[in-house]
Amino acid sequence: MSDRQRTGRSLLARSTPWLFLVVPLAFLVTFTYTPVLNMLFYSLTSWDGFGPDMEFVGQANYTELFTRPDLFQVFYVSLFYLASGVVQMVLALYFATVLSFNVRFRNFFKGVLFFPYLVNGVAIGFVFLYFFQPGGTLDSVLGLFGARDEHLWLGDPDLVNWSLASVSLWRYLGLNFVLFLGAIQSIPGEIYEAAELDGANRWHQVRHLILPGIRPVVSLSAILVVSGSLSAFEIPYIMTGGANGSTTFVIQTVKLAFQFNKVGLASAAAVVLLAIVLLATWIQRLLVPDEGVDLV
Repeated sequence: MSDRQRTGRSLLARSTPWLFLVVPLAFLVTFTYTPVLNMLFYSLTSWDGFGPDMEFVGQANYTELFTRPDLFQVFYVSLFYLASGVVQMVLALYFATVLSFNVRFRNFFKGVLFFPYLVNGVAIGFVFLYFFQPGGTLDSVLGLFGARDEHLWLGDPDLVNWSLASVSLWRYLGLNFVLFLGAIQSIPGEIYEAAELDGANRWHQVRHLILPGIRPVVSLSAILVVSGSLSAFEIPYIMTGGANGSTTFVIQTVKLAFQFNKVGLASAAAVVLLAIVLLATWIQRLLVPDEGVDLV
C-alpha cells in the first residue's frame, strides 16, 4: 500500500465520525442556536412582530425591564414553584428509596407515581379546574373532615399560587422519581449484600450507599427544579391565564409579545430568563461539583 493510499484511509477514518454528525449538527444550529441569536438581536430592537420596520434601540429594552417593578416582580411567583420543587425532590427520593427494596406491589406503585407525568399538561389543567372550583372535589373532600366553607382556590391571591404549585408537584413528581429510582438501581447489588453482611440496616444503606451513589442525579434534579420554577408556564396559563397574581415570568413574556406586540421587550425578558437559568446552573455546579463516586 502506497503512502498516498495510507494517508487517504487515515483521513477517511478521522472524518467518518463527523459525517455522522452533519445532520444532527445542522438541526441543532437551525432550531437552537439560530433562534437564540435571533432572540438576542430582537432584544436590541423595538419591533411589533408583524411590520417590516425594526428600530434599533440598544439596551433600552433591558433598562425598561429592570426599572419597571411590575415586569420583574413576577419572579416572586417562582418561589412557590421552587418550594413545591424542593418538596417534590424529597418525596421522589423517599418513594424511590422505598420502592428500590423488595416491597409488595412495588411495580403497581411505580406506575401510579409515574402516570401523571405521561398525561398531557393541558388535560391536567382542565381536570384540576374542576378539582379546585368552589364546591368542587377538594371542598367536598375537606367537607368530610368538617370544613364546610367553600374556598376560592384559584380566585384568592393568597391561595392561587399554592394551588397551582401543588398541581405542578403532582405532575412532575414521577419524573424525579424515575430519575432517582434508576440511579439507585444502578448501584451494584453486591454492595448491598456486603453492607448487610457487615450489619448495615436500611438507614445505613440509605445514608452511606444510596445518597452518595446518586449525588450526580440529585444535582441534575436540582437544576431541573430551579429552571422549572423559573419557567413555569403550562399549568398556570391553562388554569388561570395569569390572573389573581399567578402570572409567571414566561406568561408575562408571552403577553408582552403576542398581546401587547412588544416583541423586542419580550425577547429581552427571554434573554434575562436564559441568563438567570444559566447562572443558577453554574452556581449549582460550583457548589456541588460533579465528581465520580466510588462506593467500593
